[in-house]
Amino acid sequence: MLTEPQSTELKQLVSRSLDRAEDIWNKVGREVQFLEARLTRAEAVPSSIPGHSWVSEDRPLVDTFVAAVVDIRDSSKHLLHAISQKEAKVSQLQRVFYETSALLPAVAQTLGYQKGRVTEYLGDGVLALFQVEPGEEKRAMYRAYWASQDCIGGVRSIVNNELARRYSLPALDLGVGLSFSKAIVTLVGLDGEKHPKAVGECVYRAAKLSKGRNEVYVDEWLKNAWPSEKGGFLQFLSRTLHGEQGYLLHAARAKAPVLIAQT
Repeated sequence: MLTEPQSTELKQLVSRSLDRAEDIWNKVGREVQFLEARLTRAEAVPSSIPGHSWVSEDRPLVDTFVAAVVDIRDSSKHLLHAISQKEAKVSQLQRVFYETSALLPAVAQTLGYQKGRVTEYLGDGVLALFQVEPGEEKRAMYRAYWASQDCIGGVRSIVNNELARRYSLPALDLGVGLSFSKAIVTLVGLDGEKHPKAVGECVYRAAKLSKGRNEVYVDEWLKNAWPSEKGGFLQFLSRTLHGEQGYLLHAARAKAPVLIAQT
């Protein structure tokens, strides 16, 4: 659960982000300009991948991560379908621009509270990685779970309240997918534009499982790796999500994070 200082910090971050978004929209919104950032060619590139602050193509590494994908549900509908001016003050592209401007920094900040790092912004969501250090598997999995719950709980509430107050927009729904595997940490892209990237099944599967609605889904690898303890409070409920097999993480009762394995 978010602490009171964290909630206050997130509220201030959302407000500042929307102030900036409004200013940007007023300047370039009509022209919809897209700017491309280019990396200068270097032997090693700065990285946001946890545990790998610099990544070199000549020295690829293998590491273990919990991948988390958090994204907005129905964002394409928000972009294509107009809202009546009687119901909301903004619509379509302007609506999506404000929603993502408020949500994505708040989600990144919240994941960071649990040592998760956003490595890619996906338009209407984020990909974050939690490094799994040897002997610390349990801690990394719990951190990813706690951060995910804070995103669909406290963060979503803060963002929705501010969007409603400023623009009379309806509430956003979020999906979260978690997965666990090894990944290759390397550089990808053209010479002079190399981008640090973790390439692994966890990234692919987390994206596939982020299609729920205000729920956290995990893959079978994460379920099987999760530490099982007697008297736990979490259940793994088998679900098929848009054709993808996964497990809904369900809190059977509010208590310290231990596990009941159930399908």
